[in-house]
Parts: sequence; C-alpha cells; structure tokens
Amino acid sequence: MTGLLQQPRGKALRAVLIFLAAYVVFLLLWIPVKGLYGQGMVFIASKIAAGIKDARLEGLSEEKGIVQVTFSHLKMSSMLIDLPVKTSSYTFNVPLTLGIMAAMFLFIRRRSRAYGEALLMLIAVHFLWVISLELKELTGIFVAKNLEPMQGLRIAFYQFLWSFTDNMVIRFEPFLIGFYLFIRFGAGTRPSEPV
Repeated sequence: MTGLLQQPRGKALRAVLIFLAAYVVFLLLWIPVKGLYGQGMVFIASKIAAGIKDARLEGLSEEKGIVQVTFSHLKMSSMLIDLPVKTSSYTFNVPLTLGIMAAMFLFIRRRSRAYGEALLMLIAVHFLWVISLELKELTGIFVAKNLEPMQGLRIAFYQFLWSFTDNMVIRFEPFLIGFYLFIRFGAGTRPSEPV
C-alpha cells in the first residue's frame, strides 16, 4: 500500500482522500462559525457602502442565517431602509473551497503564501458579493425616492457587478481558487523552491 501511494496514481488517491476528510472537517467547523463570519462581512461591507451612498448604517441584526441591515439616507434620516442579506447565498461553498485547497497541498510549493493568497481571494469575493448587492439595492431605492439623480450607467454597473459576482464568481469560487493555486504555485510549473 505504501508503494502504491508513492506513485502518481497514489498521489492522486491521497489528494482525493485529503479532500474528502478536509471537506467533512471544514463543514463541521464552518456551520457554527458561518453566522459570525457573515455578520462581520456584512458589517464591514455595509459601512463602506454607506459611505459611498451618502447613507448611515443604523443597525444590524441576524436571525436564521439572514443579516438584516438598516440604512438611512443622510438627507432623510427618518426613512429607514432594511436590506436582508442571506449569509448562505455567498458562503455556501466555503467548506468545498477549503477542501479543495487542502487537497492541493501535495501539488503546490510555498504553501503558506499560497494559502494566504487563496484565503484573501475567498474573503475578497465574499466582500464583493455583499457590497455590490447593497450598492445595487440602495441605488435603486434612493433613485426611486428622488434622493439620488437617475444615472443609468451607475445603476447598470451595480446590477452587472452584483449579477456577475452572484451568478459566476460565487458559483465557481472553489474551482477558481483551486485552479489559481495550481497555476500560481504548482510544483511542476517552476523549479522547486524551499517550502
């Protein structure tokens, strides 16, 4: 069995076994952490979105995986706007992503840098999803209430950014990050360096 695991097919088999074990472990670890991560991500993105849209973040509340964000416009602070952000809509594949990253362990060099970059990409994608959703929704509401001038290009940009992030990037995130790790840090792509 040991000789089999040293051959190329054995390396692939080990990668599959690492993936399966890591996926189960990360799934069990992610379930209790997901709500806290979602609240933190929504809080940071909401603060920045409020600054971009001349709004004020009035509050956050979380119930059953949905973070309710309350905004008000600086010109009309009496009008409160509630936006629900479903945490699982952008974090559903985190255990899969982390499992793929763990399976790549056998195939990549400079592992600490590789995993650091991959985690930053994962967080950046989640941030982009939340902030683009909030900017799209706030722009639509503020234009409808005449608190912001109608600018079709800005509305189209926010709609495109959120749709692209939601429909393309979030869905393929685990495989994009795995592909990135393999191309950028793959052991066979450049002369080996110390780990």
